[in-house]
Amino acid sequence: MSAAAWPGLAARLPGRVRPGRVALWLLAAAVPLAFLTLFFALPVAGLVARGFVTDGALDLSAFADVMTRPRTWRIIGLTVAQGVVGTTVAVLLGVPGAHLLYRTRFRGRGLVRALVAVPFVLPTVVVGVAFRSVLADSGPLGFLGWDGTFAGVVMALVFFNYTVVVRTVGAFWSGLDPRAEQAARALGASPVRAFWSVTLPALAPGIASAASIVFLFCATAFGVVLVLGGVGYGTVETEIWIQTTQFLDLRAAAVLSVVQLVVVTLALAVAGRARRRREQALTRVPDGGRPLALRGADARTSDRWAVAVTAVVGVVLLGLPMVTLVLRSLHTRDGWGPGNYVALGHEGFGLGASGWEAAAMSVRVAVDATLIAVVVAGLVALVASRRPRSRGRRRAVGALDAVIMLPLGVSAVTVGFGMLVTLDRPFGLDVDLRTWPLLLPIAQAVVAVPLVVRTVLPVLRAIDTRLHEAAAVLGASPGRVLRHVDWPVAARSLGLAVGLAFAVSLGEFGATTFLVRPESPTLPVLIYRLIGRPGADNLGTALAASVLLATITAVVMALAERLRGETGGDV
Repeated sequence: MSAAAWPGLAARLPGRVRPGRVALWLLAAAVPLAFLTLFFALPVAGLVARGFVTDGALDLSAFADVMTRPRTWRIIGLTVAQGVVGTTVAVLLGVPGAHLLYRTRFRGRGLVRALVAVPFVLPTVVVGVAFRSVLADSGPLGFLGWDGTFAGVVMALVFFNYTVVVRTVGAFWSGLDPRAEQAARALGASPVRAFWSVTLPALAPGIASAASIVFLFCATAFGVVLVLGGVGYGTVETEIWIQTTQFLDLRAAAVLSVVQLVVVTLALAVAGRARRRREQALTRVPDGGRPLALRGADARTSDRWAVAVTAVVGVVLLGLPMVTLVLRSLHTRDGWGPGNYVALGHEGFGLGASGWEAAAMSVRVAVDATLIAVVVAGLVALVASRRPRSRGRRRAVGALDAVIMLPLGVSAVTVGFGMLVTLDRPFGLDVDLRTWPLLLPIAQAVVAVPLVVRTVLPVLRAIDTRLHEAAAVLGASPGRVLRHVDWPVAARSLGLAVGLAFAVSLGEFGATTFLVRPESPTLPVLIYRLIGRPGADNLGTALAASVLLATITAVVMALAERLRGETGGDV
């Protein structure tokens, strides 16, 4: 349809929205809201309320008690420092990688992009075990003395979040018009001055968006800190777990949950504002610039620096931990061999299941959680991608988008334990959801939904609203519009959405520790139990189980990338 036809179609648009269509959109929004209310808001609010209610009366003395403890402020300070330092290092290392992978052209760039994406989807328990192997006294970086220290934890968090910076900043950078920097160079500015004066200010929205998300992930890290941190190391996330499981101090856990919720809300507000600025900047320059060839004399000084920094990061930060993990999993007391992998088939752990049974349990739960997360997140993305004309509806859509992101930062420990204490008779119903077989997949889906929304929503928002208007004028039903307009575009992100949901569910650890049955542990839970038991054999089996979990995750993500390619290309 030609551009000249749009004004005529706009003139024929109905003056008011049909009640039937409004009802359908309200239903599409009501389903995920009901899901989050029952399985997120109720458990979190119930757990927090139990910490502030004494003998049926509101008691806020727990705030004064917990917030006057030196341990609390030490933990809060360590959490903030962990987030700030981890974010700073990730941004400093990730920006050169974004330049190399999104603003230059070289053979094998697609493969390098895929490899860089692997760390983010690895289960946190695997990352923790991998860095323990590297930083141990017998490991290749044992001379640093970082095992169980702040520096070691930050190093692991940078490994995990490096992908976020590279992909977020790189995707933004690829959409910027390079002519401003070229003009500065033509006027005599050096490459460094042109970057600092022209390119870096233009990149600010993308960097701010990446930094806010990375800070959120670093400040709320659980599995990495629990596995890699030393005896005296703790953050707000791990402290909630300790107060809940070891001391049964719900008052302290409730106070810390509120503190974390405040930090998360602020981080999400910054992330949302940065994301809007990024989208507006990309709207102004939609075509971006063609990547520059990276070869021979064409390689600029900045390109060579980007290659050098990214090479060091790839070898030392990304490659070394995984290679060390694999090699140590093949080393037994009798020498090199597959003995640790053979031990995965034994049921002599005293932990309820063999390694292969735990792996099968993890896959089954992750499949269920992925289906739930994709359906819920798909409905949210569909509603949040609409651009209603009235200000009230726009605010409602924005509120839905903001609320759905809260599980991304609220402690999974709070969610899991909250389910145990609130879902026996939710809303007075005569039903005990704690015995429901789907409760564990639902808990993992709650954690995965925000990431799936952030994957699908930008793709749906890129659809020209005039296509929906034209379809409405031509009499297409809402279902037909979804089938012929939205679905072909949304399918482009389906593979990545499914892969992310499965990877997050497969490696989820915080909520799972409370909800999994002792005789049927998932693989991350089994790994953590093995690490906590003395003996080289238990450690070797834990290493082998970590490699198995990482392999399953990598295979799933590879299949997801292939599905994404078949359904329409990149996000």
